[in-house]
Amino acid sequence: MPLGLLFKIVGEQEQDQKLGKAERDIVALGIAAAAIILFVATGSSVLPRLVASVSGTGSAPDNLLVNAMLLNIALIIFGWRRYRDLTNEIAERRKAEETARKLAETDPLTDCLNRRSMEGATEALRQMSTARGQATAFVMIDLDNFKQVNDMNGHGMGDKVLTILAQRIRECLPKSAPLARLGGDEFAFAMPYSPDRPDKVDEMVASLFEVVSGKIEVEGSSIDTTMSIGIATDHDLKGKSAGIEDTETLMHHADIAMYQAKKNGKNRYFWFEPTMENELRFRNELEKGIRLGLKNREFVPFYEQQVDITSGELVGFEMLARWKSPDLGVVNPEVFIPIAEEIGVIAEMSEQLMIQAFADAQSWDPALTLSVNISPIQMRDPWFSQRLLKLLVEHNFPANRLEIEVTETCLHENLGLVKTMIASLRNQGVKVSLDDFGTGYSSLSQLRTLPFDRIKIDRSFVKELRDKDGSKIINAIISLGDGLQMPITAEGIENAAILEQLRDMGDLKGQGYHYGRPEDANQVLERLSECGRLATNTRSSTPACDNPESIADLPAAKRQA
Repeated sequence: MPLGLLFKIVGEQEQDQKLGKAERDIVALGIAAAAIILFVATGSSVLPRLVASVSGTGSAPDNLLVNAMLLNIALIIFGWRRYRDLTNEIAERRKAEETARKLAETDPLTDCLNRRSMEGATEALRQMSTARGQATAFVMIDLDNFKQVNDMNGHGMGDKVLTILAQRIRECLPKSAPLARLGGDEFAFAMPYSPDRPDKVDEMVASLFEVVSGKIEVEGSSIDTTMSIGIATDHDLKGKSAGIEDTETLMHHADIAMYQAKKNGKNRYFWFEPTMENELRFRNELEKGIRLGLKNREFVPFYEQQVDITSGELVGFEMLARWKSPDLGVVNPEVFIPIAEEIGVIAEMSEQLMIQAFADAQSWDPALTLSVNISPIQMRDPWFSQRLLKLLVEHNFPANRLEIEVTETCLHENLGLVKTMIASLRNQGVKVSLDDFGTGYSSLSQLRTLPFDRIKIDRSFVKELRDKDGSKIINAIISLGDGLQMPITAEGIENAAILEQLRDMGDLKGQGYHYGRPEDANQVLERLSECGRLATNTRSSTPACDNPESIADLPAAKRQA
């Protein structure tokens, strides 16, 4: 038995003994008993004489005995009242201690167990299941996007939703299954099952998705809820002993499986597998590496050329983040950007990269623009536009040379705020483009009302340009841009054939590996020096970079192809 649990039991026994002694207060009982005995003794002498004296047939009783009898009556009343008050006090104390115990072991909002008591309940269930030759499944439940429920409807509404969901979960479970609210929007339960019938657990989880997920009507509001669930079993744990360490491991494994469900799109469930733990460990190492990399300034800007596809003139660069990790080498943004967004360091990372890019671009021909991708996380900050403009002033970078690129995701999270920030930036000369157009849910009304300067066609459409449907989509986007008077940039130009097709479609700006892979600051300086496009140089009338054919024909070492 764990030492802490033993101390708890001993302490409760000692407390019960103290309360038992208090209930049997010997002093109060002794006083009352002695007073009753004395009352009987004195009363048997005093009362007959008192009756005879009143009736006129005898003498009055001795005053001393009368006083003694009255004192006995007072002592009886005192002892009885003390004993009654003490009994009431003990009852109230027991009630308060029971309430305190319940509060210590349960969640006051949902009346489920809490994390602390869930460990003990799961361990007890495992001991019983092991004795019966059964296994135990621990199921972790996390509500998806519940923070938005609190943000949009208030925490009071969120508490009511949690209460309803807890009741729905409880109704699905067998009575023997302990249910806990581990904190926030996270629930868990444990259930026994036959080791050769794990499908019973799957059936239970499937019923949860059917009953718990869906719409919840609260005070006239309709709230959609989904869940991510992780399942772990003690069937595969080493040994079959039910100990607190194995129980903690079981809960940890379920948590890892639940995280896997979150990572894979939410509203689903996963059984724990050992590879998940390795993956999570690697992710944790990446998180530590990202934080350390920010401190050591290991994140650097690379630059991808942006070219006028009609004239072939180099018109600017798009900044792309790279992580030069001493342990992992050069890491692409697809790996670290999502993690940086999740752990809340994307704004710091973006500012570091922009400061470096502003310094690098000071050496370029002032006619060359710099495009920077902005995370949807950054667009949630109402002070983002002010922060960006402050960086431009501090680093003496002209606002008209900067173009920020936002994705369609930003438009659906807070359209009013995004519109205000875009207007603020454009008023200062910063251009704003809509990136990856066609992959989200932008409406024509949004494109008409939002003051974008450019639309960027997603590379997935450009890649399929040889397909008739692909060309129709691009033609439609170009026609839309013409109608809204928004210039178009085509991403993902991989070869000359795609370039030729795009040239026939209109005046576009393009970028892609056909023009060269992204380069670091030194490689860009070398390229611009050869073209005469540095800030210290005078542009020649026909620099090499402005020749429509020369860019594609540059040596591989220069193009990084």
